Amino acid sequence: MAPVVTRNPEAYQSAAMPSAASTVSRRGMAAAILGNWLEFYDFTVYGLFAVTIGKQFFPVESESGRLLLSLATFGVGFVMRPLGGILLGAYADRQGRKAALTLTIAIMALGTAMIGLTPSYAQIGIAAPLLIVLARLLQGLSAGGEMGAATTYLVELAPRGKRGFFGSWQYATQGLASMTAALLGFGLASALSPESMEAWGWRIPFLFGLLIGPVGVYIRRQMNETADPRPISGTRSVLRTLLTNHGRLVVVGMLTMFGSSVTAYVTGSYFTTYAIHTLHMATDTAMLASVVGGLVILVGCPIGGWLSDRVGRRPVMIIPRVLFILSVFPAFLVITGLQSSAPFLLMVAILSLFQAMSAGVVLVAIPESLPRAVRTSGLSIAYSVGVAIFGGTSQFVATWLLDSTGNPMALAWYLAGANLVSLIALFGLKPPQPTADIH
Repeated sequence: MAPVVTRNPEAYQSAAMPSAASTVSRRGMAAAILGNWLEFYDFTVYGLFAVTIGKQFFPVESESGRLLLSLATFGVGFVMRPLGGILLGAYADRQGRKAALTLTIAIMALGTAMIGLTPSYAQIGIAAPLLIVLARLLQGLSAGGEMGAATTYLVELAPRGKRGFFGSWQYATQGLASMTAALLGFGLASALSPESMEAWGWRIPFLFGLLIGPVGVYIRRQMNETADPRPISGTRSVLRTLLTNHGRLVVVGMLTMFGSSVTAYVTGSYFTTYAIHTLHMATDTAMLASVVGGLVILVGCPIGGWLSDRVGRRPVMIIPRVLFILSVFPAFLVITGLQSSAPFLLMVAILSLFQAMSAGVVLVAIPESLPRAVRTSGLSIAYSVGVAIFGGTSQFVATWLLDSTGNPMALAWYLAGANLVSLIALFGLKPPQPTADIH
C-alpha cells in the first residue's frame, strides 16, 4: 500500500509495514462511516415523521396543507447545505478533514436536540414552528459540510485500486441511516397507538439521535488526518482557486445530483409519505419502504464501488442509471395497480438498487477528479448546491404534483425526468483510472 500523505507523518506506518497501515485504514474507515451514519440519521429522520410533525407544529386545517408546510420545513434544511458546503468544505481543505468532521457532528447534535425537545404549537404558539425551522437550518449547515469531508477522507484513506469501494461507504451509510430511522419508526408505529405516536412517540427517534453528540465526537477524535498543510490560506483563496480552475467540473457535479438526490429522498423517505398519503397504507407497512430502501442502498453501494474499481467508474455510473429510467414506469404501474405491500416493497428494492450502484460511484468520481487542495470544497459545493436545489425540493414537488394532478403516476414522471438530466451530465464526468495516484 502506498503511504498516505498526512499532517502528522507519525500517525501512519510506512509502505514497508502493510499490516500496520491496513489497521490504520480500517480504523479510519470505521470512524468515518460510523460518524456519517449518526449524522445522516439525524438529518433524514425528519422526513419519515413529516406527517406527524405537520400536525404538531403547523396549525393548518387541510391535511395536505399541514403536510406541505412540514415538507417545506424539511426543504429549509437544504437551503443551508450550500453554505455548509462552502464554509465547512473550505475549512476541511485548510484545517484538515478530521477538524471539519468533528465540527459538523457537534452542529448536527444541536439541531436534533431542538427538534426532539421543542414543545408543540398548542403549547408555545408561533415559537414552535420557528424553532423547528431554526433546527433544520442547523442540520442543513452540518450536512452540507459532512458529506464532502467524509467522502474525501474515505477516498484519500483508501489504497489505490480500492477508492471506489472505500468511498462508496459514504453513501452506503446514508442508506444505513434511513434504515435505522425507518426501523425505529416501524417499531414505534407497531407498539404505540396513533394517539400516543402523535402526542410523544414521534420524539423518541430524535432523542435517540442525541447520541450523535458524545458518541460522534469520540469517534471522530480517533481518526487520523489525511490532509497535508495547504499552501492556500483563507476560504476566499480556496474558493477562488476552485472556481477558476475547476468551475466546469463543479457545475457537472451539481447536475449529476439532480437524479441522484431526487431519487435518494423519494426512495429513502418520501415513499413512506407516498404510501400513507396517496396509497393509504398502514403507517407500519409504509415505514418498511424506507427500511427496504435503506438496506438495498447499504448493500448496493459497496457492490457498485467494488465493481468500479475493476471495470472503471463510468460504466457503473451510467448503466444502472439507464436501467433506473427504463424501470421506473413499469415499477409504478405495479405499485399503483396492485397497492399491496409485497409488490410495493419489491419495486422499492429494485429502484433503490439501481440508484445505489450509480450514486455511490459518482460521489467517488468527483473528488478523484479534483486536486487535494480544493477536493473537499469542490465535492461539498457540487453536492450541497445540487442537493439543495433538487433534493431539498423533491418531497415538496412530489406532493404538489400528486395533489395537483391527482395521478399517482406523476411521481414516476418526476423521477424519470430527474434521472435523464443526471444521465446526460454523467457523460461530462471523466474521473481518473481507479489505480491512478490522486495524492
